[in-house]
Amino acid sequence: MFTSRIAGLALLIGSMIGCAESPALTHVDGLGSLSFPNSGMEEAQEPFLRGVLLLHSFEFEPAREAFSEAQDADSLFALAYWGEAMANNYPLWQSKNVDEGRAILARMDSLGAVAPSHRETMYIEAVRALYGDGTKTEQDLAYMESMKALQDMHPEDHEARAFHALSILGSTDGVRDFDVYARAAAVAQPVFDANPNHPGAAHYIIHSFDDPEHADLGLDAANAYSDIAPGAAHAQHMTTHIFLARGDWERVIQNNQRAMDVQNADMVERGRDPVGCGHYSSWLHYGHLQLEQWEQAEALMDACHAQAAETDRWGTLNYFQNMRSQHVLVSGDWSLTDRWTLDLETFPEEFSIWKYAATNAFALLASGRVDDARTWLPHVEGEEELAALTRMQLEGLVAIADGDAEGGLAMMQEAAEAEAAMPFEFGPPRLPMPGHEAWGNALLMQGMTDEAQDVLAFAESRTPGRLTLARARAAMATE
Repeated sequence: MFTSRIAGLALLIGSMIGCAESPALTHVDGLGSLSFPNSGMEEAQEPFLRGVLLLHSFEFEPAREAFSEAQDADSLFALAYWGEAMANNYPLWQSKNVDEGRAILARMDSLGAVAPSHRETMYIEAVRALYGDGTKTEQDLAYMESMKALQDMHPEDHEARAFHALSILGSTDGVRDFDVYARAAAVAQPVFDANPNHPGAAHYIIHSFDDPEHADLGLDAANAYSDIAPGAAHAQHMTTHIFLARGDWERVIQNNQRAMDVQNADMVERGRDPVGCGHYSSWLHYGHLQLEQWEQAEALMDACHAQAAETDRWGTLNYFQNMRSQHVLVSGDWSLTDRWTLDLETFPEEFSIWKYAATNAFALLASGRVDDARTWLPHVEGEEELAALTRMQLEGLVAIADGDAEGGLAMMQEAAEAEAAMPFEFGPPRLPMPGHEAWGNALLMQGMTDEAQDVLAFAESRTPGRLTLARARAAMATE
């Protein structure tokens, strides 16, 4: 073991000498390329580097498994524990497993695994800050400062720069702040320029620019990322953050189908059921809706409905609600609310059915059944501000149906402006019917075409290429 460790240190020193100009890259099939010189034994190199690449593509479970393999090969390799701890932090998903992260670092300490170089020690100290004292926000900011210090001290280290970029994205606790995101992109871009096969650089650039106003700035990274990491389901999906923001539905469909295929092949290999009602399927479904590919969209909806009917998992039930609302409201087939029903008495006690209820209310109002729609309004409630805004939209439509067009339109406007003031979120709309789209359509129904045109233009700027907006444009053209 001692001889192998000396050889590892020699490799580390030799790699660092040439790293500033042209770092030697290691390629892992299906996951990308990187340069991460380290002091681990030779036997630990392959699983460790594989784990880092998986970490960059947010494939957290296989990353943890890879870092565990590296620990088995070299129990004193401190960075292998660093990696496992990092794989319990989900910086853009507003969560981390603090107890598990701390337990991993405690296990590293108990085994006497110590980083032998200043650079590796900085990685360890950074992850200690990530799981240190204070609130999640305080931990995240302390970690970001530690990664900045590491990057400044070791500008030759692409991994320090990439993880610093990710720490910047994670510093807002999931709330989009473009000034912050642009700073993350500026940190990640030199890595992508130097190594166009780096999954983290491409990934973090995409996350920095995945809104309609800035999506073109992330297009090169999106075009590359799918080919960089074909073995990572999340990499296939991530590209579509840019494609959806640009209304490129063919590529939204293509790459989310790839993501589902990779994900479900892994699920089968692990002896688990394929995922029919999840993140990738919801984006794939949304893409099919925009191209009026009803047969494919209905097949996905049927699969999601079947899974939702057999579970009490909040994630599955939320994806079911989201997909059902978009399908019904985009297709305009109000009968589908009866096709995809669930026994609401079986839902978890604290689970909010507000999107399910809102979808029914929108469909009933569109069918002229105002009194039936009213019965669903009390269920359009929840802790989310989005539920209150949707309730306001529905109450506005009820007021219009009752003859109070002025009051109803005022409520629709208030809901739209409140939604627009919230931080932008990527992906399919977070409201069953986006605020300005709902308001613009209500104006159209009142014959207020000029006012509707400006409102719907704003809606188009937030959801480019959306089918329902194309229909509204066509309706205005006939006025």
